[in-house]
Amino acid sequence: MTVSDWVEIGRIVAAQGLKGEVRVYPSSDFPERFLEPGLRWLRCPHSSTPEPIQLLQGRLLEGREIYVLRLQGIGDRTQAEALRGCTLLVSSQERPALAEDEFYVADLIGLRVRLQSSGAEIGEVIDVYTAGNDLLEVRLYPSLEKTARQVLIPFVPAIVPQVNLNAGYLTVDPPAGLLGEPGNP
Repeated sequence: MTVSDWVEIGRIVAAQGLKGEVRVYPSSDFPERFLEPGLRWLRCPHSSTPEPIQLLQGRLLEGREIYVLRLQGIGDRTQAEALRGCTLLVSSQERPALAEDEFYVADLIGLRVRLQSSGAEIGEVIDVYTAGNDLLEVRLYPSLEKTARQVLIPFVPAIVPQVNLNAGYLTVDPPAGLLGEPGNP
């Protein structure tokens, strides 16, 4: 399988307790991936090939947005600490179906950004941040007198009215000043 065949669902950030549990910061909006036992894949920084691992049990640390997982074969704190920095993965074929107006973060990154008013291509989505409403981090293309820079664009229908994954772009209708030029979106 290639890198595109995997979907990262979380990163192990620390050991939890003395019995081998790990803390996982999620990068998935699907809590069942951390709560339901079953096969997951583990990719550590020192290895490019994911290894299968069984999720035995998981729970959410209330108020922390971090999951605590018990993984098969990890029985003490030393083993758990060795997994710090590893990512948990699932096969891209295991992606749940989404509603028409929902998107996977990985599918948004790399999309070209066009102005709705003119169709002009102005940049590329380079990241997505979750903060109440999601924010698209967009690298704006340099104009003749400027260098490339990044802006955050709220991912809401009023500002991002169209996402066309098949064609590789989304359109934006930014209010004045959102792109950094007062009165000239």
